[in-house]
Amino acid sequence: QVQLVESGGGLVQAGGSLRLSCAASGRTFSSYAMGWFRQAPGKEREFVAGINTDGSRTYFADSVKGRFTISRDNAKNTVYLQVNSLKPEDTAVYYCAAAIGVVARDPTPYHVWGQGTQVTVSS
Repeated sequence: QVQLVESGGGLVQAGGSLRLSCAASGRTFSSYAMGWFRQAPGKEREFVAGINTDGSRTYFADSVKGRFTISRDNAKNTVYLQVNSLKPEDTAVYYCAAAIGVVARDPTPYHVWGQGTQVTVSS
């Protein structure tokens, strides 16, 4: 079973950028589709971005298209979320998740979750 640990969050001014990382342990990382979700205070968890096993297909929520980029390096067992042009409404805890099946916007195929990393965007 893969285990996930997020890092790279922090406090940034509006318009700034961060690179979030999700480090995976386990022997089968390259067999998992990966997703990023986020949860803001008082809000429900929402899909942010997803990527298939070899990185050839990516998916984004409409709210982040053109600003966020998801990528993976299977040799390093790591998936990344580059977040640019940050807005205060991007403030949330960002979670990495792994799915055995196809990548999806719905959280149900994701069987393993990281602990989350906090992103705070000041105005």
